[in-house]
Amino acid sequence: MNRYRLLLQHVRTLGRYPSDEEAERVLHAVLAVLGSQLTGEERCDLAAALPERAGAVCANQIPLPAPVAAPAFVEAVARALNTSRTAARWDTSSVLAAVTDLAGDHLTDRLLARLPRGYALLFGRADLTAAA
Repeated sequence: MNRYRLLLQHVRTLGRYPSDEEAERVLHAVLAVLGSQLTGEERCDLAAALPERAGAVCANQIPLPAPVAAPAFVEAVARALNTSRTAARWDTSSVLAAVTDLAGDHLTDRLLARLPRGYALLFGRADLTAAA
């Protein structure tokens, strides 16, 4: 099985989607929105870490001047999938958890450092605040 099919199966399993087509629709929507949030080396490194077909979805987006907050990210996914914010949060977390598994901890740490606070939970990580 090729890397893209493995990623698709991982997303389908995590999201409990009924078909490969649904998992692929969600994967593409989330990667497209994520691609609009990233710039620089992190964007290139993520695209390289993903299977070519998935990496192209991410890399072909025009980046925004600055990434949006996590709730706005989920809202953008909801609009792209024509679904509720609750469903979009599930979809986003399913895809980003699979991306984290594929990209590894180091790249995920770098992505989270570039994104506004609040994204960690979407990637399946704790969002801890440093003690003052």
